[in-house]
Amino acid sequence: MESPFEPYALVLNKGADPRTGGVAVCGFSNAGMVGVIAASHIIKALALNQQGTVLNADFPAVALIQDAVPKHPVRVYQGEGVGVFTAEIQFDHDMDVSLATTVLEWFDKGGFDRLIIIDGLLRPDKEFEGGNLYGVGSTDAMREALAAAGIDPIRQGVVSGITGFLLGEGDRLGMDIIALLAEAHPMYPDARAAAIAVEAVSDLTGLDLPLGELLENARTIEDSVREMIERAAEVLPPRAKSDRQLQGGADVDPSVM
Repeated sequence: MESPFEPYALVLNKGADPRTGGVAVCGFSNAGMVGVIAASHIIKALALNQQGTVLNADFPAVALIQDAVPKHPVRVYQGEGVGVFTAEIQFDHDMDVSLATTVLEWFDKGGFDRLIIIDGLLRPDKEFEGGNLYGVGSTDAMREALAAAGIDPIRQGVVSGITGFLLGEGDRLGMDIIALLAEAHPMYPDARAAAIAVEAVSDLTGLDLPLGELLENARTIEDSVREMIERAAEVLPPRAKSDRQLQGGADVDPSVM
């Protein structure tokens, strides 16, 4: 795989084997924090092991403390036939291409056969319960997989940021990439939207991803993620804090879905 863009450094843990194979999943701190909540749940549900960390001098100097363990905010995990890439803090827009290129490098070195991106689709009028899920596939095979799973496609619109770049590269390079966009509340982390996306991942891959704990603890998870993002934002540059909070991952006209 060739890319004209430079990725960030993916530093593997000692003894880690990058070739996981199978399905790759990634989630970021975009609209409603859907991606990062879903990625965290998948990591926990499948008991995945941390494989490495993405590092760069331009990243904010911050450690996220989870269950008394400090961690860098951008990490990769692996299990048998599955890998997860997660970024648990919001970055400025000008870092999107490099982060996406890092995902592609991880995908290539891991020997994965398809990539599923989990993101949010902001709906200003969304209620606290429910919400729809939409999908975009980079290849005919992925569009057919979405149809077989009963996931409505986005037929017209714009997908921005890391997710949009990855989809475009999937089309350019002929890579099997799916983006799952769950309608998310614009003002708070939306664990219920993340659960809808995780259920779709299970349908698409056959992975056993129970949702009971995620749904039962939705409010606690949402509060925890909100606090983590707000604390991390304190060390971000001023321009990164101005417009990143719970921003949209896609801009879509619902009349053409």
